[in-house]
Amino acid sequence: QVQLVESGGGLVQPGGSLRLSCAASGFVFSLWTMSWYRQPPGKERELVASISRDAGSTNYADSVKGRFTISRDNAKSMVTLQMSTLKPEDTAVYYCNRSPKALVAWGQGTLVTVSS
Repeated sequence: QVQLVESGGGLVQPGGSLRLSCAASGFVFSLWTMSWYRQPPGKERELVASISRDAGSTNYADSVKGRFTISRDNAKSMVTLQMSTLKPEDTAVYYCNRSPKALVAWGQGTLVTVSS
C-alpha cells in the first residue's frame, strides 16, 4: 500500500525557515523522481521542486528558486524540502509525491503559514 506522510509545517514569520519531510512507503523509492507540490488557499496545487532518482538533478519553480532546496535519502525513503527566506505567498499545504506523470495517492500534506 502506497503511503506518503508529510511533516514539519507550521507558522513562521516572513524571512524565516522551515524544513519539511516526507516519508514514503509502498513502492521502490529509489526508482522514482520525487517532487514537492503546494496548494495555496483557494488555488490549485502546483509543482514546487523535483529531484531525480539519484539526486543528481533538481528543478525548482521560479517562485522558489534560490530559497528552497530539495533533497532525498534513498536509504530511508525520505525526501525533504528546506525552505528559507519565506514569504507570505509561500503559505500553502505542502505535499510530496512522485513526478507529475507518475503520481500516486496523495498524503494529508503539511500546512505552512507565513505570517507576522
